Amino acid sequence: MAKRNVKKNDTVVVISGKDRGKRGRVLEVRPVAGRVLVEGMNIVKRHTKPNPQKNIKGGVLAREALLDISNVMVVDSETGKPSRVGRKILEDGRHVRFAKRSGAILDK
Repeated sequence: MAKRNVKKNDTVVVISGKDRGKRGRVLEVRPVAGRVLVEGMNIVKRHTKPNPQKNIKGGVLAREALLDISNVMVVDSETGKPSRVGRKILEDGRHVRFAKRSGAILDK
């Protein structure tokens, strides 16, 4: 399993697929499957049966589906544009991710 450059709460841009060009916040990362859940992206219809025990109404629900992690890029905090991600060790010994476009540190 390779290191993943996307983490929860990162802002990402979708670079391919039906939502290409849209921005959203990462809600969940599944590194083993290589997939991410992005807020407001890849909306699919889910037909659900009613379940009174769980207080679920039936009908057709719209919800986010997983995207492949290769179809998103992290947004550079300085330029606001998509950027590749690098890793480096700071003087204090912390391992951080940085945007290769501008060199801005992504991890707080």
